[in-house]
Amino acid sequence: MTVPEEVLKLAEDIKNMRIRGAGEIARAAVRGLSIAAAKSEATNREEFLRDLDDAAKVLLLTRPTAVSLPNALRYVMVRAYKAYEEGRTKDEIKESVFKASDEFYKNSLKAIDLIGMYGSRRIEDGDIIMTHCHSTAAVSILVNAWRSGKRFEVISTETRPRYQGRITASILAKEGIPVSLIVDSAARFFMEHVDKVVVGADAVAANGAVVNKIGTSMIALAAHEARVNFIVAAETYKFSPETVLGSLIRIEERPADEIVETQYLKDNPGVKVRNPAFDVTPASYVDLIVTEKGVIPPEAAILILKEEFGWFSSVNLPKFLKEGLETPVEMSEY
Repeated sequence: MTVPEEVLKLAEDIKNMRIRGAGEIARAAVRGLSIAAAKSEATNREEFLRDLDDAAKVLLLTRPTAVSLPNALRYVMVRAYKAYEEGRTKDEIKESVFKASDEFYKNSLKAIDLIGMYGSRRIEDGDIIMTHCHSTAAVSILVNAWRSGKRFEVISTETRPRYQGRITASILAKEGIPVSLIVDSAARFFMEHVDKVVVGADAVAANGAVVNKIGTSMIALAAHEARVNFIVAAETYKFSPETVLGSLIRIEERPADEIVETQYLKDNPGVKVRNPAFDVTPASYVDLIVTEKGVIPPEAAILILKEEFGWFSSVNLPKFLKEGLETPVEMSEY
């Protein structure tokens, strides 16, 4: 079959960041698989799995860095393949897709609440907290702490070039939390006044290194220099099992027109514009990772991976995931 129009639209929205944030991307991905399952006109089990594979690969190739995306697809597809191997009928396999998608969706939202509860215990009265970009998990920590009666201030970076930090600032302000918005390059200037940094993550490697919005590693470096605790909020589905086998987390490079106007590029043909969307913060700069399982040091990332995925083997990957993970992107640096 051709991939349903609704799935293609969903993929385009993820690629163009109309759907943004690792959690929202993951939830959109499983929704896409449910749509593909519902729209499939396959007459047998094999055709049905091929339809799912086609849809999953289209979704997988939209954003190469957000580990939540392949992990969400893996969650659903592994269960579909298991149902197939157990000899289930086409309709039973389809039902397993719906059930797994619903489970992932609900568990991902519950994870945000748990991270907010655990992480809020690390916030203290009088704290000045810096945050970067927009992370639902990081915001959950701050909002939970505020609603529990703790009083603190937040410094939010704009997070250029897409300005997701403005979203964070707006949400916190609506909660009544005192928040100051700064340009990214002012982070070190304000760090001497900061007690804690709280950020989200798009991916966590087996060694505890954290991939997050570009600029995070510079803030982590400034925090490390100033002896300020650097706290990461990350659901366990953002931990990358591929890194156990030595694979790199690929860093997405986005279009130049997010940074400069098209006219500038025409007027300056000798200028090359680079726009990496993420960077890598070494585990040595991370003090804590708050997950829905609890608060862990970065060194414990490998234990989370073992618990969530077992000792991961690429041999057991569905075909769409093997092919997608091998597809090159413009930048590969980790």
